[in-house]
Amino acid sequence: MSRENRAASRLAATQALYQMDVAAKGINEILAEFETFWIGKEIEGEQYKPAEVEFFRDILNGVLDAQLAIDRLIDTTLAAGWPLARVEAVMRAMLRAATYELRKRKDIPARVVITEYVDVAAAFLAREETGMINAVLDKIARELRADEFEAK
Repeated sequence: MSRENRAASRLAATQALYQMDVAAKGINEILAEFETFWIGKEIEGEQYKPAEVEFFRDILNGVLDAQLAIDRLIDTTLAAGWPLARVEAVMRAMLRAATYELRKRKDIPARVVITEYVDVAAAFLAREETGMINAVLDKIARELRADEFEAK
């Protein structure tokens, strides 16, 4: 699949994780809803791009399977006094999805993961919050994939 399809998968995964968080929807309900009504569909005049459904499912299932470890890693990376629970829900969703990819999807370069989620953040958040997403993901990436950041 193309870069555009992967980007659409990341956006859909962020939206799905957000809905699961704020509306307490389960994985099966979310998968059915997104795959039937959102991914690649027109909603309120907006045409959603086709996403790589397998990649979308991988992100969601990966986050859910390792959410405790993912949340701990994000918590230790955030500034003191700002646990993940205090972060706005859409930011939590982005950080969780990106951290999953940084932990488990070594086939995707860390810089690509960071750039893609910063782009998702820019669609929803103010510049300051987008910068925070970038900084947190950069720190996590350098911890998990130091070899990708070593000078060559």
